[in-house]
Amino acid sequence: MKILVAGIGNIFMGDDGFGCEVADQLSQRELPDGVDVVDFGIRGLDLSYALMDGYEVVILIDTVDRGEVPGTVFLIEPEIGDATSPARGEQLMAPHGMDPDSVLHFIAALDQRRPRVLMVCCQPAFLGGENGHMGLSEAVAQATAKAVTEVLALLDELLA
Repeated sequence: MKILVAGIGNIFMGDDGFGCEVADQLSQRELPDGVDVVDFGIRGLDLSYALMDGYEVVILIDTVDRGEVPGTVFLIEPEIGDATSPARGEQLMAPHGMDPDSVLHFIAALDQRRPRVLMVCCQPAFLGGENGHMGLSEAVAQATAKAVTEVLALLDELLA
């Protein structure tokens, strides 16, 4: 089985760097054959093309605001439904503004074989504000270990 583990986020925007940090920690571990770990950062277009590279499962790691306590880690399995046509004059693909939702809609619009997508997410405390901020908040930094454990458990389950 071919699995992509993709860190997403912006290290210059506080807790938004969560996915990048977890991907970095995972890349330092010995993982099973067929598992690729990539820190995509804010490169949504690169992620879009990687999703079409024959992966059966993609695990996205990112922050998502669900109103939980900062540092809460949760698993989401989003549906890659049929993409709706963009409004007249609206771009289907904006290379510098592709968040995970945009990436999933882009893949659906291309009518490609769609991998199963799982998201290991963390509730952020601080996303950097107007001036940005380097580094994760204490709660989110502590949550990286839990996210690594969650991803490793998912890999064990998927590869069993």
